[in-house]
Amino acid sequence: MLNNDWSKHSDKALLLLRIAVGLVFIFAGWGKLTGIEGVQGFFGNLGIPLPGLMAWVVALVEFVGGLMVLLGAYARIPNLLLAFIMLVALFTTKMDDFDITNAGTRVDIVMLLVTLSLAVLGSGKLSVDAFLGKKE
Repeated sequence: MLNNDWSKHSDKALLLLRIAVGLVFIFAGWGKLTGIEGVQGFFGNLGIPLPGLMAWVVALVEFVGGLMVLLGAYARIPNLLLAFIMLVALFTTKMDDFDITNAGTRVDIVMLLVTLSLAVLGSGKLSVDAFLGKKE
């Protein structure tokens, strides 16, 4: 018989969300790190201040933050930083011609909301934080 108490699986659900978010940002960050000149130019075209510096900041936050989220290591901070990056991405690349039917727009919105949710919920028991005994 099925047990209707799904809450006992919340740590597994958090792990699945961390895997998804972590991998997305690890690959996005790695792509930016290996093509940093293009990212700098793109940021410059968007009018982002200090595009050279900001390209490095975003690339490192995405890559290192993605690793931290994946592992559940002090993940609230990188989740907030990643949410901020997604918010800036939405406002700088999508708001001029906001189109919810565009897959990229929908992905950015989902990543924004999931990173905010993970920042609120924490990493769960299946994480480096839990292994180290860090309180949520």
